[in-house]
Amino acid sequence: MEPDINQRIWQVVALIPPGKVATYGDVAAQAGLPGAARRVGRALKLLPTGTRIPWHRVVNAQGGISLPPGSSSQYTQRERLEAEGVVFKANGAVDLRRFRAFQP
Repeated sequence: MEPDINQRIWQVVALIPPGKVATYGDVAAQAGLPGAARRVGRALKLLPTGTRIPWHRVVNAQGGISLPPGSSSQYTQRERLEAEGVVFKANGAVDLRRFRAFQP
């Protein structure tokens, strides 16, 4: 585990404002790790229980939730995003043009 990299990733995620999302790739780029989207996923898995870092604002490159379909985590992520005003399209993805925090 590389705690300094995790900290950088978590700091970027903490900057995503309510009602906005960032892709794993966006977070990686903002953390100075271009091309390391999967590394962002690993760092998010290591967040301490009860964290206040808004992990739910990170989605995949298509604007979708990458957690297992039907899981409580997937439900929680969608519920939190909707509570912040993020709208999902019919295909279950977020419109990145409208809700993306960091424009590429």
